[in-house]
Amino acid sequence: AALGISLLFLLCIQFLQFVTDCRDIRSDVLRLHVIANSDSDIDQDVKLKVRDAVLTKGAEIFDGSVTVENAKEKLTPELEKIKNEADSVLKENGFDYGAEIKLCREIYPTRVYGELTFPSGEYTSVKVVLGSGKGHNWWCVMFPPMCVSAGCEVQSDEEVLCGSLSDESAGLVSGGEKYKVKFKAAEIYESVRGAISRLFRSE
Repeated sequence: AALGISLLFLLCIQFLQFVTDCRDIRSDVLRLHVIANSDSDIDQDVKLKVRDAVLTKGAEIFDGSVTVENAKEKLTPELEKIKNEADSVLKENGFDYGAEIKLCREIYPTRVYGELTFPSGEYTSVKVVLGSGKGHNWWCVMFPPMCVSAGCEVQSDEEVLCGSLSDESAGLVSGGEKYKVKFKAAEIYESVRGAISRLFRSE
């Protein structure tokens, strides 16, 4: 019994350390989030055109110099320019709705792209909502700089990660299947924790 309790205690300590490492990732990663007006083909197509225009217009901004720490200072003055670019693309393609752009905190599920896994939880995001914002979304990582306008894929480049994140954070993000179960457990943990927190706030 004592051995079992000790083992359980050790597993709990290891899991809580993993949760802490996930929080460190969320505190260091800045995301770009583009949400389409709807799931129609034309709305999804223009979403990608807006995405490319935003990344092209903001190429100098999204070069890795903007981090979570300085995002508010550096991005707030640029949001209107990015919005105008998005609105221009929508207008040129015959759409009568516009874009809303803001810097905010958003909750994301665990997302796996190739060899990269980003844990669930709340991240700082540049959020671009087109029209009603009821369609499928697209996202990428602005810091570390993994957004590229030509194709706009998330690059599985460990050198980029290692140059921007701590060794522990980079190891988790690039760990792939190795941490799959732990990422899911951490997602459940954060979900329950968030629900309890909201419950107490509402009382």
